[in-house]
Amino acid sequence: MRRVEQIARTDRVRRGKAFFAALVPSQPWTNFITPRLSRFARPVPVKVGRDIDQACRAVTRTSDVHAHRSEVIPSLDGIRAISVLIVVLGHSGLQALVPGGLGVTIFFFLSGYLISTLMLAEHERTGGINILNFYARRVFRLMPPLVVSLAIAYGLTYSGLLAGAITSKGLAAQLLYFANYYGLFFDPGNTIPEGTGILWSLAVEEHFYIFYPLLMTLLLGSPLRPRTTGALLGIVCLVVLAWRIHLVQSPGFVPDRTYYASDTRIDSIVYGCILALVMNPVRQPHRSGSMSLAQWAVLATAAGAMLLTLLLRDPTFRETARYSIQGLALMPIFYFAVRFSDNRLFRYLNSPWAITLGTYSYTIYLIHYVIITSIENNFPAIAAKSFILFPTALLISIAYAAAVERFVEPYFKQLRHKFRSARANEQPTLADCK
Repeated sequence: MRRVEQIARTDRVRRGKAFFAALVPSQPWTNFITPRLSRFARPVPVKVGRDIDQACRAVTRTSDVHAHRSEVIPSLDGIRAISVLIVVLGHSGLQALVPGGLGVTIFFFLSGYLISTLMLAEHERTGGINILNFYARRVFRLMPPLVVSLAIAYGLTYSGLLAGAITSKGLAAQLLYFANYYGLFFDPGNTIPEGTGILWSLAVEEHFYIFYPLLMTLLLGSPLRPRTTGALLGIVCLVVLAWRIHLVQSPGFVPDRTYYASDTRIDSIVYGCILALVMNPVRQPHRSGSMSLAQWAVLATAAGAMLLTLLLRDPTFRETARYSIQGLALMPIFYFAVRFSDNRLFRYLNSPWAITLGTYSYTIYLIHYVIITSIENNFPAIAAKSFILFPTALLISIAYAAAVERFVEPYFKQLRHKFRSARANEQPTLADCK
């Protein structure tokens, strides 16, 4: 090939790459169908009469945020996927090898981190937090899959395919997010369908979010810096740890008291809140590619600490310091997974299968134990083999979650959009800049 032809061909290839790069986003989480300003961007007012190019630059300008990102925080869906897989594996008879409780702890941490991040963004946009809208969005997000899943569980129990019982008290406790304390102090036994006991974790979250939006409104409206607020939340974690130690040393203590109760588990949520306030990775300059040696050392230390909490079997440690160490270990793990989402170690958290499974994770969590318990009651031969039970229960749960996403979610998703907080000031959109 002549040199002139080679140069011309290279030039065509470069132009072709540039063309497709303009069409296809380089990040897997970018919304390329309807480009929108990131919810973490701080809009900059544009005076009338300024050049339109300056207005367009104001739209895409961000404050301590990754530029050109959509509303989706990278790696979170992948972490959700891993968490729900851990839970399903543990309930499929592999609890000795896969600690299902760790998946719940990760869910707690993720919830605190995500909710706090969204509250910070709303406060920056609007100057406050609309508490009523917050509760309305949670109701329309959490209740529809919960009601449908409970209807299936109670229907199976009524038909004799699922063990357990149907009582008004048990149903009320589950619908009103009181399942954890109901099971600890008020349930005489056999008052709910089997497989629905996992709703204790939903109760822990909702008890925390009863007061957290108001607390954040007061703290963010005060002169305190976010890191000072994070330090105050750290004191809350220490108080919860001290309370667990006190309970463990009390006469007649049972491990269920510290595992299921909101007053002994909310620190797992608070650690996620602290990360969002003190060193939020999504509000840091984006770093793609390789991590430094020091960062790898921090990540390895966190992973080692997490592994240590799983290997130590001392009963006192497991009911006291275990949850605290796991919360601290999850901070750098989440930080690096979000900030270095392009890194080879975390890239798979943003793959299509991980994002899909993470999207379905809440509904999968609601129904999977009902499915496992039904299989145990009706097909004991399958239940006796974990390597068959796990994929069977998981596939049925995924199919159910997909059906809920397809036929139930769309209507309530529209309702949630109605309760989104509007921007403080209308700004030009990216579409206006074309």
